[in-house]
Amino acid sequence: MEKLLLVAYTIPLALVFFMSLVQLNLVISYLKYQQRLKQPTEPLLDGALPYVTIQLPIYNELYVAERLLDCIAELRYPRERLEIQVLDDSTDETVALIARKVEELRKMGLTIFHIRRTNRQGYKAGALAEGLKRANGEVVAIFDADFLPKAEFLKRTVPYFQDPSIGMVQSRWEHLNKDYSVLTRIQAFALDGHFIVEQQGRHAGNHFINFNGTAGVWRKTCIEEAGGWQADTLTEDLDLSYRAQLKGWKFKYLENLGSPAELPVEMNALKSQQYRWTKGAAECARKHAVGLFSSPSVRWSDKVHALAHLFYSSTFVCLVVLALLSVPVLFVKSFYPEHREWFSWMSWFQLSGIILAVFYWVAYKNATQNAHFGRFLLDYPVFMVIWMGLSLHNAIAVIEGYLGRKTPFIRTPKFAVIGKAVAGQQAEWQQNKYVSWKIPGMTWIEALFVLYFVGGLYLAWRWNDYSFVLFHLMLTLGYGIVCYFSVLHARNGRFRDEHPQPVIASVPAV
Repeated sequence: MEKLLLVAYTIPLALVFFMSLVQLNLVISYLKYQQRLKQPTEPLLDGALPYVTIQLPIYNELYVAERLLDCIAELRYPRERLEIQVLDDSTDETVALIARKVEELRKMGLTIFHIRRTNRQGYKAGALAEGLKRANGEVVAIFDADFLPKAEFLKRTVPYFQDPSIGMVQSRWEHLNKDYSVLTRIQAFALDGHFIVEQQGRHAGNHFINFNGTAGVWRKTCIEEAGGWQADTLTEDLDLSYRAQLKGWKFKYLENLGSPAELPVEMNALKSQQYRWTKGAAECARKHAVGLFSSPSVRWSDKVHALAHLFYSSTFVCLVVLALLSVPVLFVKSFYPEHREWFSWMSWFQLSGIILAVFYWVAYKNATQNAHFGRFLLDYPVFMVIWMGLSLHNAIAVIEGYLGRKTPFIRTPKFAVIGKAVAGQQAEWQQNKYVSWKIPGMTWIEALFVLYFVGGLYLAWRWNDYSFVLFHLMLTLGYGIVCYFSVLHARNGRFRDEHPQPVIASVPAV
């Protein structure tokens, strides 16, 4: 029985180690080509400027819709070569707010359309597909409601489409409220790893990269030839990215062009976002893995990186399995000395942790001005602890994705929070009408996990074997923090006004 347990523990450990080796390869690619990639020669437009359509998919964005439209109106591009589509599926006061703003911008000379649908069929993918039918642009830029693109965005992305093989250009996400709280800081930490090392590392190795759903520009014919926007996954952006690249289209990633956006400041909003991203990635893996692996036109190195990309969210499943099995494995280690050699060999897999630290240090160093290793040593453990606390929630989303269980597209609430939180300031974002203030049922299971790993810490003391104590301590803290803030934010929200006025919780950036 103990041998079966050790095999069951080894399999996810080996999968995590394999994923870490892929991450290490991306770090090497990024560092090898870093200077060339960070200072690219940006093309100049030769000839007539292409007509551009900007699509703004919006659903009940009372707090940020007007801010978005004001920002889009400031983009530097000839107005006679530009049209804006506000793809508004809203069902609340946002509709009237947008209508007024669209009319105001139209009087300023902008070509702007307020496009409404009678239903939300296909959610965001459906709205983008509807807008594409009416789009006159040769290229299509897309921005979610919480983004504030820089004025020169189009001038720095559109010229790349002079290369007829380019189907999509993606910019790097920046963070409007990175320093608002610990929660936003660890989100920025995770996203910087993707946008700096992963995206740029894959781009450097000429592997598949992905459109991130916003802050990117597509060639219209690329979208159409790849089969258009489809709503059979929760990550329509990742799905279309793979369909387009499998048809031979090339993507361009611009690390040196940042697009600021807002990070969720509330734990349950973060959980909702993570659920959609991890489940959507699993759905895309289910949809594309076989065709990708069997494609004769895709290099083997590209297949390895693409499959690792699509299946990376499965590391949350591996982590939950490792966590749950770690307590019985501790029992085997303490009372079955004949397996000592196995534990010696398995210790090599601890290199995964070192590789992950290197991966995030490279991202942190290149994302943070005046980055200090000492600050990284403080932020990295906090990031790891909270991300481990989210592992059960994300693992369930991944399993649902692999099993094909369909759920609706739940968009992340926006709070219009910019900059840092001010000490003693009332948490005005708690007045946000879109946040669900119910305590998720998963929170109580996370609380049970806290007790389980406290038990693991007790057994370590009882059996005088501390080999898992750091792992169990991080899991205890992680699930405890996630559970605590899930309850706290939900409880605080119960006392909000049932019909609040729009409150913009905007703090001047420091």
